[in-house]
Amino acid sequence: MADRAHLDDLALDELDPIVFREDAGLAHAVKLFPREAAADQRLLEHRRPPTWSLSGRNPRQRNAQKTIQSGAIQPLRPVDPRGALFALLVSLLWGANPVVIKLGLLDAPPLRLAGLRMVLGGATICLWAWATGRLAGLRVGPGEWRPLGYLGVLFAVQVGATHVGTALTSAAHSAILLNLYAVHTVVLAHFQIPGDRLTTRKLAGVLVAYAGIVLLFARQVTLGAPTLLGDVIMFVAALLLGERTVYLARAVQRLDAVKLLLAQAVVGIALFFLVSALFEPAATRWTWRLAGSVAYQGILIAGFNFVVNLWLLRHYRASALAGFFLTQPLFGVLIAALVTGDPLTPELLIASAAVAVGIGLTSR
Repeated sequence: MADRAHLDDLALDELDPIVFREDAGLAHAVKLFPREAAADQRLLEHRRPPTWSLSGRNPRQRNAQKTIQSGAIQPLRPVDPRGALFALLVSLLWGANPVVIKLGLLDAPPLRLAGLRMVLGGATICLWAWATGRLAGLRVGPGEWRPLGYLGVLFAVQVGATHVGTALTSAAHSAILLNLYAVHTVVLAHFQIPGDRLTTRKLAGVLVAYAGIVLLFARQVTLGAPTLLGDVIMFVAALLLGERTVYLARAVQRLDAVKLLLAQAVVGIALFFLVSALFEPAATRWTWRLAGSVAYQGILIAGFNFVVNLWLLRHYRASALAGFFLTQPLFGVLIAALVTGDPLTPELLIASAAVAVGIGLTSR
């Protein structure tokens, strides 16, 4: 068991750029490692006998190699029915998140709702870190305060914009625009991460996804719809989420993932409640609906999705998982229609399909 724990730690070092984004999808961070985009290959290198010898390595690496060579760890495999079920469940939960936020906004103003969500989400992260022994000896070094502070502020602005934008638009629009972050991430990575270049296929995906959003915005402008401001804010929120994904993929190379997670939670909680106290005079109605919304975001999205994402990447090829996450914007639109009564207009369906196709093309 000790050897398996050592190997799991090694795997976590590689997986953290994906899984520590507790409020985002999985498949579109797999190409954001600074040294190489082939996440499957990098993960497999932990599960097959490496080329280096046991001599001259630390005990953790020697134990990991012995475990690999003993056959205790199997190579990553194609998605089987169980993996497909969990991948679709993760996509369903993430796709429904904007709808759940919309329901919570009926009882609490946007930034206060975000703060409540982060309290529970931060507690979930601490529980996970404690249970896995990753809190032991955790401390912030002298040169780490600035990047952690920047990440915390970036996170707070992005999540705050998501909640404010969702309050000003429909749940369906929020679901489509938020999932556009995956396409933004590919564009931003082209400029910020060495070796992660825009290929012809990726560029085609970007153009398809953005064309769908242009159609959505054009319809709003033509009709003078009151949701236009919210749509613009959601577009910016998705862009910030893409930037945060890229920043995290780089930061995890030098900072512990638990520090990154907790920095987001601590800074987010402080800023959300401070700004809410200054600018949100509306009262909070403590209802079961609000409790469900907060629990969904804090436990299911920050907790369950986090753990399941990690499990999926430890057992299945990331490229095989990518196709399942194309369903996220589609799930969001359909759930919004069922729960909040958003109409399924032609431009809405075309935009959601365009974003899904764009995600598919850019994730390969």
